[in-house]
This record gives sequence, C-alpha cells and structure tokens, in this order.
Amino acid sequence: MITVSVKWQKELFRDVEIDTSQPPYVFKCQLYDLTGVPPERQKIMVKGGLLKDDADWSTLGVKAGQKLMMMGTADEIVKTPEKGTVFVEDLPEEEQVVAVGHTAGLFNLGNTCYMNSTLQCLHYVPELKSALIKYSHSGRNNDVDQSSHMLTIATRDLFNELDKSVKPVAPMQFWMVLRKKYPQFGQLHNGVFMQQDAEECWTQLLYTLSQSLRSTGSSENPDAVKALFGIELVSRTHCQESKEESSETESVYSLKCHISQEVNHLHEGLKHGLKSELEKASPVLGRSAIYLKESRINALPKYLTVQFVRFFWKRESNQKAKILRKVDYPLELDVYDLCSEDLRKKLEGPRQILRNEEGKRLGLKVSEKSSVNKENDVKMADAEGSSNEGGEPSVAPMEEVEKETQMTGIYDLVAVLTHKGRSADSGHYVAWVKQENGKWIEFDDDNPKPKVEDDITRLSGGGDWHMAYIIMYRARVVPM
Repeated sequence: MITVSVKWQKELFRDVEIDTSQPPYVFKCQLYDLTGVPPERQKIMVKGGLLKDDADWSTLGVKAGQKLMMMGTADEIVKTPEKGTVFVEDLPEEEQVVAVGHTAGLFNLGNTCYMNSTLQCLHYVPELKSALIKYSHSGRNNDVDQSSHMLTIATRDLFNELDKSVKPVAPMQFWMVLRKKYPQFGQLHNGVFMQQDAEECWTQLLYTLSQSLRSTGSSENPDAVKALFGIELVSRTHCQESKEESSETESVYSLKCHISQEVNHLHEGLKHGLKSELEKASPVLGRSAIYLKESRINALPKYLTVQFVRFFWKRESNQKAKILRKVDYPLELDVYDLCSEDLRKKLEGPRQILRNEEGKRLGLKVSEKSSVNKENDVKMADAEGSSNEGGEPSVAPMEEVEKETQMTGIYDLVAVLTHKGRSADSGHYVAWVKQENGKWIEFDDDNPKPKVEDDITRLSGGGDWHMAYIIMYRARVVPM
C-alpha cells in the first residue's frame, strides 16, 4: 500500500492510497468517488504513457509521495432552468433514487460480478437491511469473530450507500473484508483476481450474517437471517433391505433444483432435490447399504431461495462443467405439495382466505361453504389492501409482515441471479431484481437497465444466453 497525491484541474488530492495488490481500475474507482470523473474518462499519466485498467503496478515505478496528473471531465449535472422545472439531477441524491425507480449499480473491481449480483439480490430484502441497521459497531456478539463483525459492518454500510445513490458505487471496502474473511475469493491467476462461484458467495455471506445478526439480549428476533431465509425440512431415511427407518429435522437456506433429462420445470427439479440416495453402514446388516432419504418442507421462510444445480465436476477436463438444459420457472410458485402433512393443515385456512380475496377481486360471489369462517370476511378485506395496482396479490409492507400474517405456501418471484458462460469459474453473473414499484431492473455491474416480465421468463436456459442460477421468491401472506 503506497500513498500518492493526485492533481486534477485546480484541485490537489493528498494522501490517496494505492493498493498495489489490486488492478489500477480499483484506484480509478477511488478517484471517481473523489472527483466524479468516471473511470473510462480518466487519463492518468504514469511512466510509459497512460495508466491502463489492467496494468501491473510493479512495472509502472509509482513511488510513495509521487504526484500523479489526471485529466477528464466529471459527470455533468443539469442546472435548474429559470422557469422552475426540477430535473432529476437537481434533486438530492436520495430523492433521485425514488425518481429513477431503482438504486445504484456496482463497479466491477476485476471479475467481481459474482459478488455484485449476490449483493444486488440480497439488497432487495428490506427486513435484512433493517436488521443490519440495528447492528452497531460496538454491539458485537462475543461468539462472532472480528472478520465476521467487519463483513457485517461492510454489508450494512454498502447497502446504505446503494440506497442513497444513483451513481455507481465501488464496493472496495466490502470486497477487501470479504477476501479477508474468505480467502478463496482472493485467488489470483497471472496476477488477476479469478472469477468465483456466486452461489458460494451467497451462501458464505448469509452464513456470516446469520451469526452476526443473532441477537443475544433480545427475544424479539433471535435469528433474523433464519427467520427470513431458513427452510425447515423434515426427512425420513429408510433402507429397503434392512427395513431400518429414521427421521430428522434440519434447517437450510435454499432448496436445490436438480436437473436431469426428465426435468423441464422448476417444480419437477425441486421434487428430485427432496429425494436422494445415500450409501452408509447398516448396523443391522453389518455392511454398507443403500438408504433412500425423502424430505418435506415443515416450516416456510419469508424469502424462498432456489439454486439450480447447473454445475458439476467433469473429471476429463478437471473443471466445473455446466448443464445448459432449459428449466422453466414461474413468476408465482406454489410449494403446497412439497410440504409435510402438518404444514399443509396449517396452510389450508390462509389459502382459503387468499382464494376468497382473489375471487372478490375478480367479482366472483364467494359462497359461505367456501369461507373458513365469518371472521375471514374482515381478514379478506384487509388482505385486499395488500394487492398492487396491477391486480397482482403482493405482500404487506415489511414492518407489518413482522407479526400479524400467515403463510399461504404461495410465493412471488422477486430476484434472479443468472450466469452466462460454460463454466462456474468463468463467464459473467448478472442480477435481475424486482423493485418496490413492480418494475424489473437488470443490474449488470454498474449499468442498471429496466426490463419487462417477458425478459425475466426468458432466463430459463437452453443456450449460451444468461440463465437462472439462483432465484428468490417472496411469500404471499394474509392477515392473521
């Protein structure tokens, strides 16, 4: 790490740090934060000419205390005309976010699209942001190590910056702390940071947050991440040969959609994912035997995450290969038939309320037989308030969801993380996220673009185009 000064126009920026282990593009992102000059417009003079994004610092001869010259024009802000018309650019930045309809993109710091797409999907979840805001610098749980604490702080601060900005954000602090906590994300190849697996980044980040955000002193929400993303599975394992049988309960943060020649739709893949064969020692037979494990969902989360198992290890090439098969997924997912008998019974009442609500919205007469009880008339009226203008049922505001709602087993798609390419360790990751206003935005690093629902359903695979790798649904609920 060396410190330099940078001269730009009439300004001199002193004590600007250069991390020589990172590509010059990261340094340019720092200067963008200081000057407003986008990296692609920056012309920085170094030995041998202009500083290139992927240059090797060791060959440039940049020394501590050196003064660097930078040329380039900052993003222009449109001035308010005399007539009093207010342009988006003239609004305070937080108001610009509302006017534009989406938050900022994230600069790619060198093969960090896997990280950017993960962050954009999780940034969608308002309850997660609320839990992070309540997490203080000094409020670290004794069970949480320093690197986990710092990663949680970095996530909180980055989400806060995204909410307040329409200009792209450089997630340098988060990336630095992520690599410190999980060194695998700092792997280099020929001096360049390697592409990583977005699912691994997603899993590791959620695991860290689940440890940090577990409240010790409050019984209000002892495990915020588990409450938001945790799926409770009840599993039955039996051996046909020995007739042994056992059951267990486990908590996971995502369901797996296994892909085979028989799988054309998400629902089929989920059913495959809830069944597995394993070989283990049988105490009855005194040798190894095949056991069949069948799982059912026993408790549902507010946000249901599904991973398409598209990558597998190919021995011939000694790398992760990709399954390109097209697997369709719905905008509305019903997981009722994947649930345990106990959970199905609990869902029946809320599902009837939801059906009645939708029937009323369509102008259908609801018979008394189809109503659970007369009290539900009030509940249905309340639930009608949680539908959006397009007539699609939606979830109540997050603060209200905290207590007085019931799960229905029906979910609405809110985020898709896609991968384009043939290998998990190469290619490109992008996040497609539904905004609170109902519009979809494609977050391709620092370049957010509006999309329509048809664009989202085309991400199901079958070629070299972007295809869904992780998808996230939000629970459709009804009042208690």
